[in-house]
Amino acid sequence: MSVPVITLAQSRAWEAATWATGQTEAEVIRRVGKRIARRARKLTRAGDTILFLIGKGHNGDDARAAAKSLDGREAKILEVFLPESDLLQLEMALAEKPALIVDGLFGVGLNRQLNDAWQKIIATVNAAKIPVLAVDVPSGLNADSGGNFGAAIEATLTLTVGAPKIGLLAQPAWPFTGRIEVATDVGLIDCPHQTELNWTLPEDFAQFPPARPMAGHKGTFGHAVLVVGSMGFHGAAVLTARGAQRAQAGLITVLTQPEIFSPVAAQLASVMVNIRSPGEKLPVAATALLVGPGLAAPDLPEELCTTVRHWWRSLECPLVADASALGYLEAGSFSKNLVRVITPHPGEAARLLDCKPTKIQADRAQAVRDLSKKFGDCWVVLKGNQTLIGRSAGEIFVNSSGNPHLAQGGSGDLLAGFITGLLAQPALAADTGKTLRYAVWQHGAAADNMQAKHANWTVEDLAVEIGAAR
Repeated sequence: MSVPVITLAQSRAWEAATWATGQTEAEVIRRVGKRIARRARKLTRAGDTILFLIGKGHNGDDARAAAKSLDGREAKILEVFLPESDLLQLEMALAEKPALIVDGLFGVGLNRQLNDAWQKIIATVNAAKIPVLAVDVPSGLNADSGGNFGAAIEATLTLTVGAPKIGLLAQPAWPFTGRIEVATDVGLIDCPHQTELNWTLPEDFAQFPPARPMAGHKGTFGHAVLVVGSMGFHGAAVLTARGAQRAQAGLITVLTQPEIFSPVAAQLASVMVNIRSPGEKLPVAATALLVGPGLAAPDLPEELCTTVRHWWRSLECPLVADASALGYLEAGSFSKNLVRVITPHPGEAARLLDCKPTKIQADRAQAVRDLSKKFGDCWVVLKGNQTLIGRSAGEIFVNSSGNPHLAQGGSGDLLAGFITGLLAQPALAADTGKTLRYAVWQHGAAADNMQAKHANWTVEDLAVEIGAAR
């Protein structure tokens, strides 16, 4: 199950409720230590040295517990209680070039500005450019606001305990958190809080998508239609088709501009490719439509904008608007019970809301609400770091997978095609929210898998990997 994104006060109330059941802090610390050690082992190799920076609080206790569980690794523990006198020891330890630093200096309880000595300790760690695993929150970070108390550890990975703290998701925190992962099985009771933001876990999709019926046929799994591609942007048509293929829609049709029909058709064997003519009706059996990727040439038919607006208001099957098609949409409602999805990145979201991208990034959850309200309570996939999935009301889900190497041209086209291929399948369109979450998580997980294999992968490689994560 996904976990709520919580405030510091909620985190403390959760802990208090756990202690009231008889669970001990010592047992939770032991379990947290096991999780830290497990993750540290994955980040290192046999024989590597891991430097544990131990502070006075429970984060230090967690890190100390982890140091006892490092099979095949050497643990070097450095207590940093007096920053003025401990700086030299820190510099000496860093000069030995440990493979990983575990940051247990400060936790969520820090509530004061760090003095110059502590800021120098943190600056020294950051300057070493050694990968850092931060326990719960990077030391120096404000767990509620995402700001910092004068300085903060620049973590490679933050393993937060129980549930993400709201400050970890704030834009000011992004340079410090690195990748965020959640240690959920640490002995706390089930989280007693319900919040607007929820963190997606891989376990959310343990039985999803459901098994296909043995007697299923092409018609069972829908017909995805993609209105994509134009002169100079034929690759978008191919990548969206590849995404829909990996989603395993029963049939896929690409409708594209005449000048790029040949290069698109030449690259697709099991996908039907046709020339889209102005005023031409969509295939009768279409069960999902994607429009937008690659529709960027300056000489597109003028009727396309009007047609997309008509489809948005009245087409009965799910419709995904991406890229250029976002600019065609008109504010207002559409017929009830229709599935409508928009997939903007922050720049596109800013144009749709007539504001600057900085405003979008400052409150991404509110941007999801505002976009959905403007366009008829549609589903919104707000892409970027920690992609959000939600609507004008109800829960918003934060995607937990992916990495900065997704920032390549064509990555969004592939995702749009994958989403559409899934929504074309009636059994998946019935739970649109979960299907969207699954698509975004698979897209990010595919990038994580590719990055683990080799550093110079391309979107074409991603098109082979997407959908394979388990």
